[in-house]
Amino acid sequence: MKIGLKEDIVAFIQPYENNEFNDIQRLNKEEGWTNLVENAKNTKVAWENSNVAYVVKNENGKVMGYIRGYTDTCVSLFICEMLINKRYRGLGIGKQLLQYVHDKYPNTRIEMLATSTSRTFYENLGYRTFYGFRKSHKE
Repeated sequence: MKIGLKEDIVAFIQPYENNEFNDIQRLNKEEGWTNLVENAKNTKVAWENSNVAYVVKNENGKVMGYIRGYTDTCVSLFICEMLINKRYRGLGIGKQLLQYVHDKYPNTRIEMLATSTSRTFYENLGYRTFYGFRKSHKE
């Protein structure tokens, strides 16, 4: 799907394809998301098994950002990761990715984890904080 961004930039939201994994990992590395980078095999499997998996590309086919998650299509839509390349932040990509995914599953509520640095971004889009828990298998 073609989207218009600030500064008259055109981009495209499209379903994730396996050949884009290295670009996604490059973004993860630049962001410092070392767990995803160091566990590349599991990260790739996660992408392959996610029913919400989209990338945003510019007109030259360069990956500008992505969103990955899961949905039951009726109640819950959980966003596992959303990341926009630092060079393209502030153009409206994140907002449009979230809206695109929510439009596909309009009866769901979006749930996600976020860093403290992205808190104001989500609050400005109308998201509210909620209480939750987390535990890994090793804990």
